[in-house]
Amino acid sequence: MGAAVAEVVAPKPAAKRRSTTLRFLFELEKPDGGLLPGTAKLPPPSPEPEADSLIDKIAACHRVFTFAANAGDEREDERDAKRERLVEVLGAVRSAGTKRPLDHRVMAALVKMVAANLFRSLPPSAYPPLPPDGLDEEAPVMSLSPSWPHLQVVYDILLSVVTATDAKALRNHVDRPFLSALLSLFASEDPRERDRLKTAYHQLYSKLTCERAFMRRSMAAALLRFVYEAPAGERHCGAAELLEICGSIINGFAVPLKEEHRVFLKRVLLPLHRTRWAHTYHRQLAYCVLQFVHKEQGLAGEVVTGILRHWPVTNCQKEVLLIEELEEILEVLDPKQFQNLAVPVCSRIARCVSSCSSQVAERALYVWNNERFLELATTSPGVMEKILPSFVASVEGNLEGHWSKCVQQVTASVKALLEQVAPDLYARCADDLAARRSEAEAAAAVRDARWRKLEAAAATK
Repeated sequence: MGAAVAEVVAPKPAAKRRSTTLRFLFELEKPDGGLLPGTAKLPPPSPEPEADSLIDKIAACHRVFTFAANAGDEREDERDAKRERLVEVLGAVRSAGTKRPLDHRVMAALVKMVAANLFRSLPPSAYPPLPPDGLDEEAPVMSLSPSWPHLQVVYDILLSVVTATDAKALRNHVDRPFLSALLSLFASEDPRERDRLKTAYHQLYSKLTCERAFMRRSMAAALLRFVYEAPAGERHCGAAELLEICGSIINGFAVPLKEEHRVFLKRVLLPLHRTRWAHTYHRQLAYCVLQFVHKEQGLAGEVVTGILRHWPVTNCQKEVLLIEELEEILEVLDPKQFQNLAVPVCSRIARCVSSCSSQVAERALYVWNNERFLELATTSPGVMEKILPSFVASVEGNLEGHWSKCVQQVTASVKALLEQVAPDLYARCADDLAARRSEAEAAAAVRDARWRKLEAAAATK
């Protein structure tokens, strides 16, 4: 009997499932360093030990030294050790920034260290405030910070961090309190610190586009403090640096200007002309104002009115600076705008021509040496008839009785120039001046005669 033998077919082994673990991906690399088709080499692991080591160095720089002579708990070797660590951190930040973005943990540690070293209570002013009626036309004397050897490196670290970090990462670590504290440091009397601070704050403004409006408002508030809140004798440290940043910002404004920018000109820049320390920041202030006039000449009238409103009475140095500023504004105007502003501007300059101060008188006379001013004054219809009478009165008065021989010589040159460009008009103005003087002398003689009669009548009684 035959039994049917069932054929048993062994099942095929199941295909091995493809592994997707990290170990499998690493094993895809060939021994010779090549890669299998369709695979990509993974990036190297993050150098965590290097980041940890850098964070430890940064943490060791949090101790702040005052560099005071009576600080018994501060040793010179400890100060030098901290500066060496700061230099090492600076080198690490600079080298890391050229290769890859800084680790977020390193960034947080750096910002915390910078804040610990920079954000401090500034020492009292090294110079006592002047009395309200005191006169000091000299620039403030420099007061150097003894801790600058450490502060210098910290500022360099801050600049390197801002330069090497993109805007998105920077926003995660630099907030508004940090920016406000940074702005308050402009009150430092050390010009080296203010210069580094200016560069850092300007770079932050360039990177943090979302905070630009806040930074502009903060700078405006700081400048307004100089005008309305600072004591009269307090030196305006930081105003020049803030205005230098503002000048760069104004230069990038789009035309037509926004209303907030016009308000900044009217309520911040123009009132800055009134302070007694205007000579310490006038160059930067004049640049900012001139940028506004360049962009919109329609603002020239408001600018000139604001400058004339704050014209000094006894400050000769400030008068010279304002004459220069008015001259620069007139240079950029078109003939139509010049016609509208010629009378108020030239009336003020003509009064300065007869000033008792030789510096003010000479600077006002030299306005006629400006080719652009002379061209606008002589070619604009009706302008010379309006502005020349006041100049003729000042010129003739200087030639008759000014105490400075140098002023008399410059006045004679200006008179020759005016007689050359407008001979008939100058002669007519001179005749009118002589007639007014004769009338004034006759009126004075009549008054004197009346007083004599009254005195004689009183004596007889």
